[in-house]
Amino acid sequence: MEEKTLHSQTVYEGRLIKVRTDTVQTEHGTTVREIVEHNPAVAVIAVNQGEFILVKQYRKAAENELLEIVAGSIDEGESPQQAAQRELAEEIGYRAGKMTKLGAFYLSPGYCNEYIYLFLAENLTVSSVRAEDTDEIIPVRLSAKTIAEMIGAGQIKDGKTLAAFTLYQAYLKSKR
Repeated sequence: MEEKTLHSQTVYEGRLIKVRTDTVQTEHGTTVREIVEHNPAVAVIAVNQGEFILVKQYRKAAENELLEIVAGSIDEGESPQQAAQRELAEEIGYRAGKMTKLGAFYLSPGYCNEYIYLFLAENLTVSSVRAEDTDEIIPVRLSAKTIAEMIGAGQIKDGKTLAAFTLYQAYLKSKR
């Protein structure tokens, strides 16, 4: 059942997110929902010469260094595909000759409206563009077998990366 918003109030507005509380009418009465607003984003599975390029970076919220696929927010006026190309260049220094959309999903819809467009980037060529804020991002090249083993061992803990490889496997099966 859809919930009707009775009142909405912004309680925090930062550089990347906005937090609001919504008073909503449910079938059982009224309640308050806490919502994190985040711009749409892109995530990219980058494949170069049979290897996947992921990025290792420290994530303060997780208090851990995580291995993830390339990802970032879509800038104002940018299409998801343009954002995917920009993020590839900024984070790992490549441009994709072929970009395939694999799907899209909500990252954590229980409290956040962030929607991620997933792409497969192939036929990579070196790009001279690197963003200033990516100094702490370390590109890591891995085989498909190693990634599968790491996922099975619980060594890859980033949700968008786990979802991305699930969608990638479905994509591969659909091409058979």
